[in-house]
Amino acid sequence: MTSAKFSQEVEKIASHNDMNYIDAILHYCDINNIEVETVSKLITKPLKEKLKFDAQKLNFIKKTSRAKLMLV
Repeated sequence: MTSAKFSQEVEKIASHNDMNYIDAILHYCDINNIEVETVSKLITKPLKEKLKFDAQKLNFIKKTSRAKLMLV
């Protein structure tokens, strides 16, 4: 399994089942009988950012105060 394929599968699960990315990864691991601890090396940078956003939204981690430039 490559990082790109794993991220694709997680994206597909998240969008088709209306799940956040945290739940989608857990669901993927459950379906494929994979230990959750072993997928950390398969998480790509874009997926990591989406996970971080979900975790902040769910108050699992503190929100960062870094300002982002909005392009119009």
